[in-house]
Amino acid sequence: MILHHELTGQHDAPCVVLSTSLGATMQMWQPQMQALTQCFRVLRYDMRGHGNSPSPAGSYSVADLGNDVLRLLDHHGIRSAHFCGISLGGVIGQWLGIHAPERIQKLILCNTAAKVGTDEGWQKRIAEVRANGMASIADAVIARWFTAPFAASHPEVIASIREGMLASNVEGYAACCEALRTCNLRSEIATITAPTLVIAGDQDMVCTIADAQFLQSQIPGSQMLNLPAAHLSNVEAAELFNTSLLDFLP
Repeated sequence: MILHHELTGQHDAPCVVLSTSLGATMQMWQPQMQALTQCFRVLRYDMRGHGNSPSPAGSYSVADLGNDVLRLLDHHGIRSAHFCGISLGGVIGQWLGIHAPERIQKLILCNTAAKVGTDEGWQKRIAEVRANGMASIADAVIARWFTAPFAASHPEVIASIREGMLASNVEGYAACCEALRTCNLRSEIATITAPTLVIAGDQDMVCTIADAQFLQSQIPGSQMLNLPAAHLSNVEAAELFNTSLLDFLP
């Protein structure tokens, strides 16, 4: 299974993989494309269960989501790449750093955690979307992704993100929630060897500064940066986010 994706930029440039948040499509990375494609080959994709990617039946694990990325790299003959993931994408990045270190050059973990949420919280969300569809959770989830001032002043951004969430396959989304529910990488992240940048949002209530500090404390040699944003810092603080990526990557 090859996920829906887009590969842009110079063929001989270093590759950067961009991995999304739960409930988002690869369009969430649009604020980074102009900055990154000047220097890098950029591979962005819709996670399984999201956007235009397939939604295989059954439960998913973070290992499944990580292996989806490796198949994409293999599909394009890319031996190794930089990886930037936000939220669930950042969990996938941690898994790749642990289990496929030879494929990861530099790692950017954004608005993420080694253990995201609680079992009870994920079970409640899974039950809600299965009973009532994606629209039943979209507004509450997106309200946690952005600060109120940003949401009020950028209604077109909120509308686009909401559209992407509503495009998620209900069972695929629920299976990705299950992947997060069962994933706890706290005891493994110290084995990550890739140079790592941890990015946090100073108003992120989903994956907090404390979550980012734990990642930075456990991953040898890692750096940490706080941005003035809530959960989707790449959108809310796009200019600072882009500068940080370009400073960190070669």
